[in-house]
Amino acid sequence: MRILLVEDDALLGDGIRAGLELDAYAVDWVRNGEQALHALDSHSYEACILDLGLPGKDGIAVLKEARSAGDRTPVLVLTARDTREDKIGGLDAGADDYLTKPFDLGELQARLRALIRRASGTARPVLEHRGVVLDPSTKRVTADGCEVTLSAREYALLQDLLSHPGHIRSRAQLEESLYAWGDETGSNTVEVYIHHLRKKLGADFIRTVRGFGYQLGVEG
Repeated sequence: MRILLVEDDALLGDGIRAGLELDAYAVDWVRNGEQALHALDSHSYEACILDLGLPGKDGIAVLKEARSAGDRTPVLVLTARDTREDKIGGLDAGADDYLTKPFDLGELQARLRALIRRASGTARPVLEHRGVVLDPSTKRVTADGCEVTLSAREYALLQDLLSHPGHIRSRAQLEESLYAWGDETGSNTVEVYIHHLRKKLGADFIRTVRGFGYQLGVEG
């Protein structure tokens, strides 16, 4: 899943990005409001982590402009502004959650999972299909109760498909979900990971919709 991180503090931004990448997210990191608006306009993200004290256009202005343009990306504000008025102002500007600095990385990750879960319209903390269960909080995947070992890319691809039940995901959408800016992608990497998942979860767990992409196989 791809996340937009908007943070102008180099040390903090680097730490957040590293933590999220360890949590199997693809992270695009920008450092000012104009870059944030450009990224939101040109890419699809599962969520955005937004600092408010940005150089130039601040986070509140970014939020208002993005929402006015119809952008529905879930936004978690992460800021040192901790007054009651700041929190009300951030949420009223269009944020979906508000976390103040200093913060615990585990809490940020948990809030991010909840934000993505709510945006997808599900209340369940785990994703499940045909006996395959993926728990985003532990990164554990089981099939009929048995542990399944996946690489980080395989896990991310499976999480994307399970998060879009009934939907056909094009190769471009899957690549956009799996890779951040600067990541190297091969010409057939999605196909390779699909092949690996089928070997581990069953040949018909993921079906190819010729000319369109991939979707989960029908429930048995």
